[in-house]
Amino acid sequence: MPDSGYPWPIETTRLDNGLRVVVSEDRTAPAVAVNLWYDVGSRHEPAGQTGFAHLFEHLMFEGSVNVAKTEHMKLIQGSGGSLNATTNPDRTNYFETVPAEHLELALWLEADRMGGLVPALTQETLDNQRDVVKNERRQRYENVPYGDAWLRLLPLLYPPGHPYHHATIGSMADLNAADLATFQAFHQTYYAPDNAVLTVAGDAVPAEVFALADKYFGAIPARGDIPAAPDGRAVPATGRPAVETVTAEVPAPRVYVAHRTHPFGTLGYDVATVAATVLGSGRGSRLYQRLADGERLAQPDLVGAYGVDLAHAPAPLIATATARPGVTAERLAAGVAEVVDELATVPVTAAELDRAKALLSTAWWRQMSTVDGRADVLGRYATQFGDPARTAERLPAWLSVTAEQIAELAADVLGAADRVTLTYLPEETP
Repeated sequence: MPDSGYPWPIETTRLDNGLRVVVSEDRTAPAVAVNLWYDVGSRHEPAGQTGFAHLFEHLMFEGSVNVAKTEHMKLIQGSGGSLNATTNPDRTNYFETVPAEHLELALWLEADRMGGLVPALTQETLDNQRDVVKNERRQRYENVPYGDAWLRLLPLLYPPGHPYHHATIGSMADLNAADLATFQAFHQTYYAPDNAVLTVAGDAVPAEVFALADKYFGAIPARGDIPAAPDGRAVPATGRPAVETVTAEVPAPRVYVAHRTHPFGTLGYDVATVAATVLGSGRGSRLYQRLADGERLAQPDLVGAYGVDLAHAPAPLIATATARPGVTAERLAAGVAEVVDELATVPVTAAELDRAKALLSTAWWRQMSTVDGRADVLGRYATQFGDPARTAERLPAWLSVTAEQIAELAADVLGAADRVTLTYLPEETP
């Protein structure tokens, strides 16, 4: 397959109410993916309203004006389709993949909950979903080993008041304190056609999709005055490391070493993506070779590095390792830091670079091989960069990264002076 990044056609339009519609036709199979990106995530949440964007990910499945509670799922699944939704600091998205003949159903369902959720939202539904989110927090973050690492890393990476300071799960106190009217106002502010991108990929004719989008979404009024998220692009360097040690019910010491790099979509983050792959993707990575296979400090399946694709501030690159029996947290942390530091001083070899680019290419085309993967990526680029065709830039950008750029990035933003280190220690056995 070519390295052009996106070899399928892309057509776009904008409805009178501001909804952007993106269509990528592919007649290979009789299936379509519908993906709706809303430009609202945890970075948009005002003080006292943390967790609202994530809560609405749940509430949007709880019924709207013409669709009863749980009926959205039943209708899609009963038509042979699949569906889900996700929230992150930058956005919330809702998506379905259905047989092509059920495209109109999927569009109608999405339009109904965009324009008709608030009239159907009751106190009972709100209270029920608040309890669901509390249970999710317990299951995903509080009651699993190392589960709260992301909740701890964000405040260490981003100062108070920064839009990335808190995680999408939010504060349970904030969710409990807000009344029904406050949640209704949040939806009316952000769940508007002029704050969304509708993407359809697969067996669909663009002109027909545009007509259906206008039919079902066209009458929903534009918001017009959607408040901008706080500007988080500048994060002053402190010049001193941030360190936190947690003693918890965990099976072994674990270390997270994190740095702020560059926003997703920039050349700097492309370099960081390749650097993270060299550093910690698979058995050929530097962290594995040094800490798992060489010095035998880390458990083989629990060592790695990755970037987090945040688009509106310096995005984090995180390296992590879990200790083998008998290895101290201090020795493990020192080992991870040494490998990270060597990215600036030990040049990445041609073999390392080729391997990293091959892994990234495989991951990219794996996502592009499905209509739902394509719809999500196109929606992302339309929402975050104003042009879905910029999707084609990403893979060529990774493939053009050089060893010299990785060394420069490491020297610039992966140094010890502004490093975050989070360490977990097992509770002592009586």
